[in-house]
Amino acid sequence: MANTQWLDRSHPQTLYMANVLLYFNAAWWLLYLLLGAPEFGILAVGAVFAGLGLANEKRLGYWGAIAIAVLNLLMLLDAFLQAPASIGVVVSLIFAIVLLVLLLHPMTRSYVRIWFKKLRWG
Repeated sequence: MANTQWLDRSHPQTLYMANVLLYFNAAWWLLYLLLGAPEFGILAVGAVFAGLGLANEKRLGYWGAIAIAVLNLLMLLDAFLQAPASIGVVVSLIFAIVLLVLLLHPMTRSYVRIWFKKLRWG
């Protein structure tokens, strides 16, 4: 039986909070998907798999989390340029920036470099 975990409390706080924020975003994106926005379904599935990868110390999960965070940020910047006065877009944009900062923080990058399993091909 595989020993898969959803969160790892032994991670540095920046990585732990990024993992929690990924799951939080995935829950919101699933709600948006149910309300009729299919582009958020891809983000939600990607965020769940990236969160599982982070919790289980997989480098692919880390790089997937960065990809999801950047894609989310680009989508929100586009929405912000279309409706700059929308408070919902502004709050979502702040959360997207925080997620990316947590993932790219030196403490997170150092931990990933040292402890995460290397990518193996074949």
